[in-house]
Amino acid sequence: MIFTFLSQSADGFILFNLFRYVTFRAGAACMTALFISLFFGPAMIRWLKSFQNGGQPIRTDGPDSHLLTKKGTPTMGGMLMLVALTASTLIWADLRNGFVWAVLLVTLGYGALGFWDDWLKVTKRNTKGVSGRTKLLVQAGVGLVAAVWITSLMPGVLANKLAMPVFKEALINFGILFPLVGMLVMMGASNAVNLTDGLDGLATVPVMLAAAVFGLISYLVGNRIFADYLQLNPIAGTAELAVFCSALVGAGLGFLWFNAPPAKVFMGDTGSLSLGGALGAVAVATKHEVVLAIVGGLFVVETVSVIIQVFWFKRTGRRVFLMAPLHHHFEKKGWAEPTIVIRFWIIAMILALVGLSTLKIR
Repeated sequence: MIFTFLSQSADGFILFNLFRYVTFRAGAACMTALFISLFFGPAMIRWLKSFQNGGQPIRTDGPDSHLLTKKGTPTMGGMLMLVALTASTLIWADLRNGFVWAVLLVTLGYGALGFWDDWLKVTKRNTKGVSGRTKLLVQAGVGLVAAVWITSLMPGVLANKLAMPVFKEALINFGILFPLVGMLVMMGASNAVNLTDGLDGLATVPVMLAAAVFGLISYLVGNRIFADYLQLNPIAGTAELAVFCSALVGAGLGFLWFNAPPAKVFMGDTGSLSLGGALGAVAVATKHEVVLAIVGGLFVVETVSVIIQVFWFKRTGRRVFLMAPLHHHFEKKGWAEPTIVIRFWIIAMILALVGLSTLKIR
């Protein structure tokens, strides 16, 4: 919005040339999203409390401490992040860019699904919201549309191929089935973040770290000079996603102000489903789907812990972990919540650095 207007006025005023630089607008998007989150956060939390009698329903089979410390805390705080992220992106991104709209489609589509799920939970006062089958169908539909759209924006030589990190020239050709691969990446990322969001601030920081990494990746892939130097697959237009990712970092920082232990609000499925889907969409657009599994390795581990727990319990009637996802296992072992959260943040930071290193390793 601002980019379109001011870039056209750049010839009239030299200062407006700044708005043509993705790096400047990315920084501005981060600060704008942060300001929106901090400014509107208190009012939104009061509004959420006003119609959520008793806050988010707490699982009765979860850690006993949750019934004492988390009862009454409102959920659906992901709306704050979505408002800040979307507004900042619309203000600072080039809205003529198809990648921006495709990623926003996934973010808002999954966010609407999460809102529906949270709404059912708080109005029916139980932990059952939208059925699992319905969730997967909606995620698949939105993800497939976005994957087809993103694929149509790709250079023909890359459109239907999966790129591999480290082995720069390795491209796996999925042909017309690639949109299904992209859809699965978005669905997987969305549900993985959702499973990780179980403790105050636990999912927020790893999401911000992943967004920061993919903001850099988007910029490098979209810049032909840097892409050629690093032997990445250049994709014109993806640099604009750096603005989106920076806005996500800013929105996350603002939300963390209210979500830090003890949380005043939970992001709920409104936030976790949408943010995970956003990361998945950016990964598909930049041809770094596999790198997302590294950068978001914490989300992968949390998801795998649930899969192992369910599989082994159905097979033997016994549990591998005291409770799944993995962060609840450590709670059951007596770890304090801040200890789990901070240690998981450290792991997420290490994995983000490992993911970044794949850009240089050949």
